[in-house]
Amino acid sequence: MTKLLSSHQQEKIQSLMREAGQKAQQFSSQDFEVFEKGIEDYVTNVDRLLDQMLASEFAALFPNDGVITEENTASRQVYSKDKSCFWLIDPIDGTEDFIHRRQNYAVMVGLLQHYQPVLGWIYAPAHQRLYWGGADWGLFRSLAGQSPEPLLPKMAELEPQRCTIILGDRDQRRFGKAIAQQIPTVQFYSLGSFGLKVMEVVQGRAGLYVYLNGRVKLWDTTGPVALAKAAGLTCCDLTGAPLVFSPDQVEPKTLIHRQAILIGWPDCVQAFRPQIQQAVAEVLQAETLSKP
Repeated sequence: MTKLLSSHQQEKIQSLMREAGQKAQQFSSQDFEVFEKGIEDYVTNVDRLLDQMLASEFAALFPNDGVITEENTASRQVYSKDKSCFWLIDPIDGTEDFIHRRQNYAVMVGLLQHYQPVLGWIYAPAHQRLYWGGADWGLFRSLAGQSPEPLLPKMAELEPQRCTIILGDRDQRRFGKAIAQQIPTVQFYSLGSFGLKVMEVVQGRAGLYVYLNGRVKLWDTTGPVALAKAAGLTCCDLTGAPLVFSPDQVEPKTLIHRQAILIGWPDCVQAFRPQIQQAVAEVLQAETLSKP
């Protein structure tokens, strides 16, 4: 049973998402500091400011739950503790888009209950779009601060041997050619935020989102996967096994997913997962053979 939220908690979360998003949008037109956390992994002082604000507010709103945020590395230790609910917070998902003054970044929050993603919120400040919901709740959206309305998932049209696939830039460079050889009529495209990529599939603008990079973390995936499941999408790895969020299936220090990720309409996953799996295997084998 999905954790029930009071009307006060629901309204407060929506308000916090918009507040954080509006702050990000304001800072996006100003000078801000950029730091490199790792190779091609960036953070800004805006991420850190919003991280602190959201962490404090969620801890006060849900004092008995675990609260884990991207920029507070100490908060990751909570994941090994005996709690039934964890809030995963990404203050700016799609930081590179934010840094380059592009529009496809988002504020994201997800709830894991018994290590299952059950609720999610995604707010795209530049588009003024807030998405939220869960499997036992439904899907909703609010555009430009207007009254909430149900969000009806739209299945992507599946044509013979053709599917529009969202594939990140790094994955396109590494695996795109091999996938295109397996699926000659494939069409790739990408955008910034992990969450907004998933919403492209939910709304029928793509049949499948494939993530192979091995860098995605729980705060990137929890909210979007909860929304994807509520929409009726398949969320699995390259073998077709369900995505697993338990501590033994993520890197303990970083909370990186060990699994590759496919999120898509069931017919698309069924039709194209084997070819994608084969393409990835060929690339990995070639990389192994090329090593001295």
